[in-house]
Amino acid sequence: MHQIIRRSTPTVLIGGVAMGSDHPIVVQSMTNTPTADIDATVAQIKELADAGSELVRITINDFEAAAAVPEVVRRLRAMGCFTPIIGDFHYNGHILLNKYPEMAKAIDKYRINPGNVGRGEKHDQNFAMMIQAAIKYGKAVRIGVNWGSLDQDLFTKMMEENALLPDPKDYKDVLIEAMITSALESAACAEKLGLGKDRIVLSVKMSEVQDMIEVYQRIAKRCDYVLHLGLTEAGGSLKGIAASSAALGILLQQGYGDTIRMSLTPEPGVSRDLEVKACRALLQSMDFRYFMPSVTSCPGCGRTNSNKFVHLAQDVMRHIEVSMPEWKKKHPGVEKMKLAVMGCIVNGPGESKYANIGISLPGSSEKPSIPVYQDGKLVETYKGDDPDLLAKFIDMVDRYVVKTYS
Repeated sequence: MHQIIRRSTPTVLIGGVAMGSDHPIVVQSMTNTPTADIDATVAQIKELADAGSELVRITINDFEAAAAVPEVVRRLRAMGCFTPIIGDFHYNGHILLNKYPEMAKAIDKYRINPGNVGRGEKHDQNFAMMIQAAIKYGKAVRIGVNWGSLDQDLFTKMMEENALLPDPKDYKDVLIEAMITSALESAACAEKLGLGKDRIVLSVKMSEVQDMIEVYQRIAKRCDYVLHLGLTEAGGSLKGIAASSAALGILLQQGYGDTIRMSLTPEPGVSRDLEVKACRALLQSMDFRYFMPSVTSCPGCGRTNSNKFVHLAQDVMRHIEVSMPEWKKKHPGVEKMKLAVMGCIVNGPGESKYANIGISLPGSSEKPSIPVYQDGKLVETYKGDDPDLLAKFIDMVDRYVVKTYS
């Protein structure tokens, strides 16, 4: 098996969550409720946390939002939800962190965008005020650079310097270098002010896949700060998941990145937790982390009796999702279990033997028998028209879990 060597970083503690190369890659997300709407914000944070988000970021953009934060956090903790909360600040964070000390204490990390903390002298003053608040209250900071809100003074200066070179770099190359420079100079400034490296997280987000890969590859080789990976403004669900997974998958495979988010455009009627589920699915599909048993199932073709194996695969997945909260408490390791629900003889028996438990339904014109395998061995053969097939297979899965993961 290919061994992924993670880039070495310090450990950053955010609430009770540890991030860095010595720890699992952390899944995080962000609310889209007005933070001043306490009920809605608490409900969405709980929804994201229940879906598996290990950190949740909220917008703190005005006095009303800042004033609401302590109550949001209090209600969450009273509900038994201890997911660390991150405050997202733009433009006026230096004011809010100083005017609302209870808010500054209540959240677990501050997100600062160096591109919009002010211009000229105010840039350094405002940035310093936010870092000093983090030091005062013992909080971590993410210095998050986005290409859409890059420090324009810095970028202009670098473009002017580039124009004087005998062989100027292209616009995109300078843009990427400006983002890296903004992040690294800001981090160096934070350290100079007294914030430890073990409280600093960096991100350099872009909205195009190849650009994101390039900027993170470059910055990863030039520092050892913990890195937050994400494709900013990724787009709607299908495009956003595909694009984010492509970029994140490549970087994670190269050992870069300590926490991830998929910034998906919400769709009407679709839960916000889709971005959390997509991150978890990506990490599990790459064998970086395991969250629940996986089900391998075929796509179907002219050979398969689509209705039967498709419905069986769906029913098995639903059973896993319903059972997992209890399994997780009583059966450690069950999240690594692999099941297979296959639809014909071509790949069915082979995939079934590879899984911990596998079932291979007959395809069209095949003998109406259904072999079931456990850990590579044939343990049962059901009839193709068995009306109790689902119940029998689910019972076999439940018994295997109790026997194997106790």
